[in-house]
Amino acid sequence: MADGTPPPSSADKQLGEIVGDVTSKASLLVKEEIELAKAEISQKAKKLGIGAGLIAVAGAFLFFFLIFFLHMLALGFADWFSLKNWVGYAMVCVLLLVFALILALVARRMFKKGSPPTPQMAIEEAKKTRAAIEEARR
Repeated sequence: MADGTPPPSSADKQLGEIVGDVTSKASLLVKEEIELAKAEISQKAKKLGIGAGLIAVAGAFLFFFLIFFLHMLALGFADWFSLKNWVGYAMVCVLLLVFALILALVARRMFKKGSPPTPQMAIEEAKKTRAAIEEARR
């Protein structure tokens, strides 16, 4: 050093100084890890937000596609079968109604299979476990 005294070696440091150094370095490390986690989460959240926005736009495009596709189908039916336009639109409406009824029947069957929403397998397993524990106590 400038005054001619050598810097204190690690053996010359007091225990309190060592503990203080370790504590301050550990605190700094934790703060830096928290900042890194915040930066990483904000970056991922931004990407998720952009992805969600793009999915929403894609959904809007698909909705418009469906509208134009159904118009094309109605006019195509009218042209293919030499009918008036309104008959083609009526055919598309009937098709949509049939699809809606089929989906409603499938959904009804799923609701019946899923209700009531009780965990039957877990209840049975708990009863078996309880019976095994009671048997072991005897």
